[in-house]
Amino acid sequence: MQLINQLLFGVYPYIALAVLALGSVLRFDREQYTWRSGSSQLLRRKQLVLGSVLFHVGVLTIFGGHFVGLLTPIWVFDALGVPHGAKQILAMVAGGVAGILCLTGGLILLHRRLFDPRIRHNSSFGDTAILVLLMAQLSLGLATIPVSAHHLDGHEMVKFMNWAQGVFTFRPNVAAYVADVHPIFKAHLVLGMTILLVFPFTRLVHMLSAPIWYLNRRGWQLVRTKRPLPRRPETAAPAYPRSPGRRIGPA
Repeated sequence: MQLINQLLFGVYPYIALAVLALGSVLRFDREQYTWRSGSSQLLRRKQLVLGSVLFHVGVLTIFGGHFVGLLTPIWVFDALGVPHGAKQILAMVAGGVAGILCLTGGLILLHRRLFDPRIRHNSSFGDTAILVLLMAQLSLGLATIPVSAHHLDGHEMVKFMNWAQGVFTFRPNVAAYVADVHPIFKAHLVLGMTILLVFPFTRLVHMLSAPIWYLNRRGWQLVRTKRPLPRRPETAAPAYPRSPGRRIGPA
């Protein structure tokens, strides 16, 4: 068990982060045309708007909370006088609300993609698979709340903070911080790292550039319906006069 714990939480994080960084750079350099979210806005737009708003509000809140909560040095919270127990309760309440919003929106988007024949036909395996992974990760995250309620002193959260910060600072034996945590937390961590691993190969890559390209774009995208042009009578004169040709080369 100790070896498995070391592989999952001491080695796997670096594999996932390395693939995330290198894969994103290579995809942006070689396949920039695929660097997009692949919107299906023209199909069932109302359902898309509702699901997308709920999903993005929830996921951005969750991402910001995890980023600040896990990677902010513990001494910063101590210097600000924020008890670990208060931080734990805030994470449970805010994370729970954001998780429910995100899960609801994600299920709406997944329903569109699975049960609308046109959208399903225009979806790739990766589009559906990443949504399924995200829904599973959200479900695991929400399932950790009842477990967290049994230790409101924030001691368990400190373990995750030490582990995450230890990974980014290359601290030795970081896997020991989460060796004795509840299995549902371990599953949540492993699936989260797996999402980072497959991140460069999915539509999620637009998260890296959307804040820059979207906010700085010059204008709105103009989408027009494709309609067949009226057929001209065969006897009608051509729309534009033909210019006389010029022969090149020997006669």
